[in-house]
Amino acid sequence: MKLYSTNNKDLNVDFTTAVFNSMPLDKGLYMPVHIPELDQEFINNIDKFTLSQIAYKVSSLLLRDAIPLEDLQQIIDDAINFDAPLVPLQEGGDTCVLELFHGPSLAFKDFGARFMSRIMAYFLKDNEKMLDVLVATSGDTGGAVALGFLGVPNTRVTILYPKGKVSEIQELQLCTNGQNIHAIVVDGTFDDCQSLVKQAFADDELNGKLRLTSANSINISRLIPQTFYYFNAYAKLKRQGKEEVVFSVPSGNFGNIAAGLLAYKMGLPVKQFIAATNINDTVPRFLDTGVYETRPSVQTYANAMDVGAPSNWVRIMDLFGNDQEAIKNIVKSYSFTDDETLQAIKDLYEKFSYVACPHTAIAWLALQSYSKEAIADGNEDSNESKVFLSTAHACKFPDIFPEEIKASIQIPEQVNSLFSKEKKATAMDSSFESFKRYLTSY
Repeated sequence: MKLYSTNNKDLNVDFTTAVFNSMPLDKGLYMPVHIPELDQEFINNIDKFTLSQIAYKVSSLLLRDAIPLEDLQQIIDDAINFDAPLVPLQEGGDTCVLELFHGPSLAFKDFGARFMSRIMAYFLKDNEKMLDVLVATSGDTGGAVALGFLGVPNTRVTILYPKGKVSEIQELQLCTNGQNIHAIVVDGTFDDCQSLVKQAFADDELNGKLRLTSANSINISRLIPQTFYYFNAYAKLKRQGKEEVVFSVPSGNFGNIAAGLLAYKMGLPVKQFIAATNINDTVPRFLDTGVYETRPSVQTYANAMDVGAPSNWVRIMDLFGNDQEAIKNIVKSYSFTDDETLQAIKDLYEKFSYVACPHTAIAWLALQSYSKEAIADGNEDSNESKVFLSTAHACKFPDIFPEEIKASIQIPEQVNSLFSKEKKATAMDSSFESFKRYLTSY
């Protein structure tokens, strides 16, 4: 597998280099030189395959000869050992929830983090220089990465998160691991945390002393496994005789929907993608006005989507040859306020007895907006299956829910056990000088 930088298509590297270097020195992101299409026979019969089989087929086609097939199968079996159920909102309805929170950290990011950690462990050689994994998190990434890398030999993970902007349970998932997992609480925003990580990769002195890589969605080995659940959801729908699908995706750093669009480019039949955002609406404004203008992130109930400068948008632009009209043909985008999000949480509970995290509620809201537009334009399609992605377990956000809804949330055992553990994190300002000093003091 060969990859290029989105800033320079002449800069080609192999998969191992892209995994460990994470971001090219020109500050682009890595993309496959060749995006293979799945054969039509596989797509036609995808309903006969399990999630693990689908993951193997997709990844082996993308990675080509980067990993021997037998080893790749073992990595998938170990990493993707949980389901992603497709749950109908109501019997006989056309709307389903794709629940992606059944992994160990209770967030969709388990797909990417577990696959990536095992890929890195596979490529790491004995007695090699310690691998320093840097990750910025606005909520769920850090917990998934921490559990994915916990105890992996010859690795050291540093997680940066914004002070006061993650939930209590999310913070416990970051700060109670010990061993090779280190947490830094930054006096700033997620964008500040993300900027610190990017500055570290661009710093020659740091790269001379440390072997740095990223566990954020900028790493190609995190993006690839997120395609698996889109194909798997389509397979589940096909078993029900449904083949026309709309995906509504909670979107912050835009890695999730970028993976869906990569799957689309590989041949997944999708009628429409919807990028659902909170008031951090850089992409909805761009698709509406044609002007891409990042802004400082604003704190909301959907904290994992509090991103003002989404890193993975460049990948989406690259997938479509920087053609805005081509993107608009397949991607719609809507943004919602906290008040609208809270009302959606209440509506989902009262109408369907479904408890949704705020990110999930926003994806449902975006589906409603899409459907209203279709009706107004006379384009309503009765054959359409509408799927909104649920990216995190509701228990991670207890302070958001009204008491009646909160009381109905079942707390998984792995969450209950966190409260008895000691919490450790290093407090830091948002300056790169402080972060660099921290990294070089190991």
